[in-house]
Amino acid sequence: MERGHSRRTMLGLLGSGSTLALSGCLAGSSSGSDIRISGGVGPLPMMQVWADEYESDTGVGIDVSGGGTGVGVSDVLNEQVDIAMMGREPDDDEIEQGLFAVAMLIDTVVGTINVDNPVYSDLRENGLTRDELEGVFTREITNWGELVESDVDEPIYVYGRSDSSAAYKQWGDFLGGEDDAYTENELEDFADGNFDGDQQIAQAINNDSLGMSMNNINYVYDFNTGNLEMNIRPVPLDLSESGTLESGEDFYDTRDEFLTAVEEGIYPAPPAREMFIAANEEFEDEAAEFAAWVLTEGQQYVPDNGYAPLSDDRLAEEQGRLEERHDGLELEVSS
Repeated sequence: MERGHSRRTMLGLLGSGSTLALSGCLAGSSSGSDIRISGGVGPLPMMQVWADEYESDTGVGIDVSGGGTGVGVSDVLNEQVDIAMMGREPDDDEIEQGLFAVAMLIDTVVGTINVDNPVYSDLRENGLTRDELEGVFTREITNWGELVESDVDEPIYVYGRSDSSAAYKQWGDFLGGEDDAYTENELEDFADGNFDGDQQIAQAINNDSLGMSMNNINYVYDFNTGNLEMNIRPVPLDLSESGTLESGEDFYDTRDEFLTAVEEGIYPAPPAREMFIAANEEFEDEAAEFAAWVLTEGQQYVPDNGYAPLSDDRLAEEQGRLEERHDGLELEVSS
């Protein structure tokens, strides 16, 4: 089967900074596939890699489209697709409707600014605390000069998401803390402008030296090389709130360094987050075999494609849940 977009095309879109939206960019591709998948933009690049590898190994055709986590959940509950990609945990209402989800990997959201920002050097050297980021995204801090000791007097333009974004929800959880998280609607109201998709946000920051937003890391680092690309740069977190970025907090130069910090739990969760695949009650037929492959052989592709793997214990837990839900499904766990 020839898919609407190959892995190479997908990676090219990410690496080139194209203005095309990944969200939904595969929608409408061939409908005669054995497995249909839709959902979150965050896990979309990884799922496309998995689909290509699985199709190469087994000949099973997989059609992958974006649209966001909410779209994927709606599609799978309405039996329009076999699998939903989710950038967040299912909520109680979705579980009551029959959604069954298993964690598959860890993705991360970072604050983003332009490399030509007038205070970029200060921010790169000192980072920002969670409180400072909360102040920017809730408009208590509106000038770049308020964040550093300088005479810079330039406004901060904040860009948010207008679609149903699991990444944006995770960012709201991080900014407000566990008991006082900001909703997507609240953040959307605070923002100067909102965009429908991660790629559009990245493009806005790439073009605006005074902008700040947040992105999944695969929109910050080059998908192929793992190096920083275009004009987008991550905002380092001053985790110790010491006013300067200490050596153990400085892991932003490459994606590999960053993912190691995520895997070791140095970079906090949220904004790091587990991502899920989900089915309506249970995965059926080829979808169940593919889900089992994702949680076993498919895991070997995770670190090289911009995501952090689940811990061994967490992965074993999710493998067990998948087997328990599906009688007769055997997971071949590689050593």
